[in-house]
Amino acid sequence: MDKFYVEIVTAKKAIIDMKHTKILFEHENAPEGGYGIESVWAIPLGDNQYKIDNILFYAPEYSLGDIVSVENRDGELFATGLIAESGHSTVRIIFNDKNEVQTTRIYLNKLGCASEISEVPILISIDIPSNVSYSKIKAYLDEGERLLKWSYEEACIAHSN
Repeated sequence: MDKFYVEIVTAKKAIIDMKHTKILFEHENAPEGGYGIESVWAIPLGDNQYKIDNILFYAPEYSLGDIVSVENRDGELFATGLIAESGHSTVRIIFNDKNEVQTTRIYLNKLGCASEISEVPILISIDIPSNVSYSKIKAYLDEGERLLKWSYEEACIAHSN
């Protein structure tokens, strides 16, 4: 039984590894302050180009679906620049009360936005696809900030509205 399970997990991991690769982003937004490195899943496109396939938490100026260039540094792939924007925007929220996190995520999901919770349970990152009105999301974020539910940061805004 154990061997069978290991073979299935290994086979699934091999399939995932063929489609996704971890790439690293250097940034100055570490939770403890200063320099940090964030790893994200990306899809290899060839010619040292990768499509970001998860929501970033700390590295600014990048969003889900963006295409980035990378360089290999001692076997690790580091993002070196933006090649093409996806049209998605990324916003981070830090909550004053952890009990607000889940209801906020559910509401944003109903508006068409995906979100992820970081290793810091009161910090979420939101993906706002290009077909979702940013003005409606921003009004909601501003209202929550006015009510002292959270503070938010526009990490990467591709929307024009």
